[in-house]
Amino acid sequence: MIRRLCWIAFLSGLSAMVSLTIIPQERKLQGASLLNVSNQTLMAIAEKCMNIESETPQAIEAAQNWLALVDNSDYTSSWSDAAQYFQNVISAERWETTLQGVRQPLGKIASRKVKSKQCTNSLPGAPDGEYIVIQYQTSFEHKKAAIETVTLMLNQNDLWKVAGYFID
Repeated sequence: MIRRLCWIAFLSGLSAMVSLTIIPQERKLQGASLLNVSNQTLMAIAEKCMNIESETPQAIEAAQNWLALVDNSDYTSSWSDAAQYFQNVISAERWETTLQGVRQPLGKIASRKVKSKQCTNSLPGAPDGEYIVIQYQTSFEHKKAAIETVTLMLNQNDLWKVAGYFID
C-alpha cells in the first residue's frame, strides 16, 4: 500500500507544508516537497507515519475482536476490553444499556468490510496520543447499510484498545 500524506506541520519552531509518498512495506520515503523544514524533521515525520501505518493490521485485528464481543451482545466484556479512556467516559452499566437500545435492534451482523482507516495524534475531546480511526461498511439483519466507526488508541502497553464506537 502506498500512502500519500499532506500536512501543515509546526515542529521545532519550523512551519512546513509537507507532501510525502510513503511505502510502508519497504519503509521508504519516495518523494517530498517542503518549505522551511529540515531533512531530519522530515524523516522524523515519515518514520512516525510508517510506524503507525505498520501497526494498522494490529489495530484492525483489535477492532474486529472487540466488534465480535459487541456482535455477540457481550457488552460487559466489550467495555472491559476497551481503553481506560473509554472506561473513564462511560460506566459499564451505561454502556450495556446504551448498546441494548442502539445495537441490539439492528440484529445479527450480515457483513462488515473496512471502508477506510486514518491515523491521527489528536481527536476532539480526547487527550493527544496515537489513534487509528477505522470505518466499516456494515450490513445488519435489520439495517442493510450502516457505517460503523471504531476509534482505537495505543495504550501505555503498546496495545490498541477501543476508545470510541459509533454507528451511523
